[in-house]
Amino acid sequence: MQFLSTLQAAVKVTELRNKLLFTLAMLLIFRIGAHVPTPGVRPEAMAELIASGVLFGFFDVISGGAFKNFSVFAMGIIPYINASIIMQLLTVVIPKLERLAKEGEEGRKKIQQYIRYGTAVLAFLQAIGMSVAIKGALISPTVVNYLFVALILTAGTVFLMWLGEQITEKGIGNGISLLIFAGIVSRVPEGVTRVVEYLQVGTINILSVLALLIIGTLVIAAVVAMHEGQRRIPVQYAKRVIGRRVYGGQTTHLPLKVNQAGVIPVIFASSMLIFPEQMLQWFSGNAVAAWFLNFFHWGSFFHTTLYALLIIGFTYFYTAIIMNPVDMADNIKKHGGFIPGIRPGRPTAEYISKVMSRITLAGAIFLALIAILPNFVLLATQIPNVYFGGTALLIVVGVALETMKQVEAHLLMRSYQGFIKQSG
Repeated sequence: MQFLSTLQAAVKVTELRNKLLFTLAMLLIFRIGAHVPTPGVRPEAMAELIASGVLFGFFDVISGGAFKNFSVFAMGIIPYINASIIMQLLTVVIPKLERLAKEGEEGRKKIQQYIRYGTAVLAFLQAIGMSVAIKGALISPTVVNYLFVALILTAGTVFLMWLGEQITEKGIGNGISLLIFAGIVSRVPEGVTRVVEYLQVGTINILSVLALLIIGTLVIAAVVAMHEGQRRIPVQYAKRVIGRRVYGGQTTHLPLKVNQAGVIPVIFASSMLIFPEQMLQWFSGNAVAAWFLNFFHWGSFFHTTLYALLIIGFTYFYTAIIMNPVDMADNIKKHGGFIPGIRPGRPTAEYISKVMSRITLAGAIFLALIAILPNFVLLATQIPNVYFGGTALLIVVGVALETMKQVEAHLLMRSYQGFIKQSG
């Protein structure tokens, strides 16, 4: 009900309505492009390749079916995500980039420019590897054709990057996140159709569908709770007298999100496990490769356990990169604040680090459970090809919540402006 009332209020505001229409128009262009085929590739051969490997299926889910069609948007926005992650890691280890990150808007624009260049380079390298990997689907597997397909795929990714930036600048929400959101949601009709077909032929029964709906509802509720969950550390600011005015003296809080890393650890862990598995499939005749594929295939006990452990490890690693307790403690001290019962400076940093470690454990375990959820859903419902895995739900729910928050922020800002005008 709150979602509908917020959307109804947003449509009534001219500026916000234009932003929503612009966002929808850009998403429509994305969905149209997902069905424009890449020249020189046989679509039927691509469908067979996707059915044969986990890696290709993963790309297809993220790209919203564009990879299955092998359209100009086949690589989706994954190279941009990888470039952004790499830049965040480099910002920590390269002092020049760290200084740029602290220079405000100008520094942010410079880093964004580096990310664009990195996206183009990564997209081209990935496109070369992808064109070689699908050589069986190429009409003419020659060097010239490899480069031709790679250039088209790179251009498609760069265009998607531009499209996402336009949505962020002129529309509502984070453009890149909304493109991934639209790609995942676009798979819903196909998934529903497949479930109906299973029901008609008797592969599954109505109880399996009800079980899937109940599990999905519970998972969505858990994702919302975890996304909104935070630990609020109280911060007290001392009173300061400057001239005839008294500043400070209020009590506020330092919010620490339980899931600070978002879905990034899942992407890290997926890349670590999927790529070696796909590479070894090309050497299936080798005894070592056959042993690895037998024990570490998707859904096996060893694969699931290793996947969960990698997610937990990457969650701590990524959270440590984006959250610096020493900087947080220095900022609190610089503004005359302190945590009640904790001395300013190093003790404050140690206290924040201890709290972060505890809540990160809960967030990491939750991410691991969400990521391996499809294995248990398949066992519980016996419905094959569950498109909405835990990772997809995590992305969809997170993007939806953040977008609605931005809409509500615009509405709140407009109500403040209206109040000021009426007062004037």
